Amino acid sequence: MEEVKVAKKRMLSGIQPSGDLHLGNYLGAMKNWIGLADEFDCFYFMADMHTITVRQNPADLRRRTLEQMAQYIACGLDPEKNVLFVQSHVHQHAELGWVLNCFTMFGELSRMTQFKDKSAKNAENINGGLFTYPSLMAADILLYQTDLIPVGHDQKQHCELTRDIAQRFNGIYGNVFKIPEPYIPKAGARIMSLNAPETKMSKSLPDGCVFLMEKPEDIQRKFKRAITDSDTENCVRFDPENKPGVSNLMNIYSAVTGRSFEQIESEFAGCGYGAFKPAVGEAVIETLRPIREEATRLLADKAYLEGVCRSGAEKASYVAEKTLRKVYKKVGFLPR
Repeated sequence: MEEVKVAKKRMLSGIQPSGDLHLGNYLGAMKNWIGLADEFDCFYFMADMHTITVRQNPADLRRRTLEQMAQYIACGLDPEKNVLFVQSHVHQHAELGWVLNCFTMFGELSRMTQFKDKSAKNAENINGGLFTYPSLMAADILLYQTDLIPVGHDQKQHCELTRDIAQRFNGIYGNVFKIPEPYIPKAGARIMSLNAPETKMSKSLPDGCVFLMEKPEDIQRKFKRAITDSDTENCVRFDPENKPGVSNLMNIYSAVTGRSFEQIESEFAGCGYGAFKPAVGEAVIETLRPIREEATRLLADKAYLEGVCRSGAEKASYVAEKTLRKVYKKVGFLPR
């Protein structure tokens, strides 16, 4: 008997090109994305439309979008196995975003915690897009009849709203959208700031953040200055509650070398923080070196990157158009 080929479930994820990718992005998420293409039909996009809810320098946004695409590929996301594209290159996102605005309740948008947080940070620019972007995020997901959305703790609310919008629309017009399920990825390392180990590594705290494209000497400087702990013990021991700084460095070292905490404690027994911190820095430098070198090579080949963007947008548009056409017919728009 001929073997029946089972279609892979579709997974979609996007990151805003609003800043440079860092070690926390890579070890916490991207490193685990590489093998997913064997199991899932993966779509990854640069969410440039979402970035403009906050004012951007246009030239910087264009540069970062292309740099982020290069870094995605350099981290191991093969454009032949994954659909990689820029959100604004697929016009169906904006079109479905408007339709879903009309099926999203004011009260639902008012309750979104990210709107409250971003409004507090951008009090002089609380614009309509900042309020309604969850509808665009729902469109991003529902356009592709997505089965699974990788979600961190801060994205659960958006996932739930997307499901609510899809169920509301389906309740009126029939089975139009697939209801996406949250996908809890294999636990990546939770990387904290080098100079504030109680908070996640973030581009908003650059002194404690290691960027993928950073020079080796700058990375090493940050690790040598990393906060360890104020105890007099000066020993490398995993104890997140009492020794958060050292435990964070051990977590990073474990993630890039594959060594267990017990092996790390044994390796640095009697050495103290003075030997441990530069060793972690060196291990990170060697992990990021091939990524930085490959991204630099790709950025020198702008024609290749633009080709990847074009090809990805064509593949994404083909899928997105089918959904949009169905939606337009259901709501009563005349066919084009």
